[in-house]
Amino acid sequence: MRTLIEKNKRSNDPSNRKWAEVYKIQLQIREKDYKPIEVIERINQFETNEPELLCLLEFAKVNLQFNMHNYHDLGNAICRYDELLPQINDYFLVENFKIRYHILTLTYTLMQNEIIMTRKHGYKLLNLTCNPEIQVSTHIKLGESYTFDSYSQGMFHLKEALKIAKEHNLTSQIEFIEQTKIPFLAAHSNKTDNITTTDKSEQAHLEIMKGNHKKAIEILEQIPIDTPFKKYYLGKAKRDKSLLLQSYKDFVYKRNDNFFCRLPLRELKIL
Repeated sequence: MRTLIEKNKRSNDPSNRKWAEVYKIQLQIREKDYKPIEVIERINQFETNEPELLCLLEFAKVNLQFNMHNYHDLGNAICRYDELLPQINDYFLVENFKIRYHILTLTYTLMQNEIIMTRKHGYKLLNLTCNPEIQVSTHIKLGESYTFDSYSQGMFHLKEALKIAKEHNLTSQIEFIEQTKIPFLAAHSNKTDNITTTDKSEQAHLEIMKGNHKKAIEILEQIPIDTPFKKYYLGKAKRDKSLLLQSYKDFVYKRNDNFFCRLPLRELKIL
C-alpha cells in the first residue's frame, strides 16, 4: 500500500495523485496514526468530482467517527452512499464498496434499534465476503442484536465469531470476545456459572448478577467510569437513579445508541 501511494504521488496524472492522497488518509486512520481534527480538515478541503474518491472519503469520515465513538452522522453517510454508488461504473469496485456499505448499515441499524434490518445486513455480509475480520465483527454484531431477545441465539453468533477468530489467529478479537462480549451476554442473561473475565467492568457485571453488589462496587471503584456501560453497571450496583439516567443520556446523546440505552432505561423502570 505504501509503495503504491508513493508511486501514485509522483504520477503526472492529477487523478492518480488524488487517489494516493485519499489512500494515505485511509492508511493513517487504519493505523490510528493521525490527529482527528487535522484529518477531518484534509477531507473537507479535498476537491474532486470522481464518485469513487468521494465514496472513499465518506468511508474515511465514517472510520474516524467509529474511532471517536461519534455516530451521529452515520445516517447521512448512508444517504450519500446511496447517491454515489450508482455513479460508479467499475463493477468490482462497486461490489467491494457494497461490503463497506453493509458494514456501516449493520452498525447503524443496530444503534437505531432496527433489529430486523440489522440481521438482514448481517446475513448479507456473511454471504458477500469470506474476509475473516469482517465475518468476526459481523457475528459479534449479530450476537449483540439478540441481547434482549435470545441468549442462545446471541451466544451462537459470539461462539461463531470466536471460532473464526481462532482459526485465523486474530488475537485481539479473541481477547475481545472472550473477555468482554461473552461475559457481557452471560451476565446480562444471568448465566454466570463458569464465566470468568479479566475485564474489570465485566467482572463487576457478573458480581451484580450474582447479587454481590458490594463487591461489584469495589471493582468499579478501581477503574475510570468513562463509558455509559460502566455508569450503567455502577448505577445498577448502587441502585442509583442519577447514574442510570446519566448512562441513558450518554448512550442516546453522546453515542446516538438507541439499542444499548435500553439497559439503563430498563433498570430505571425497575427502580
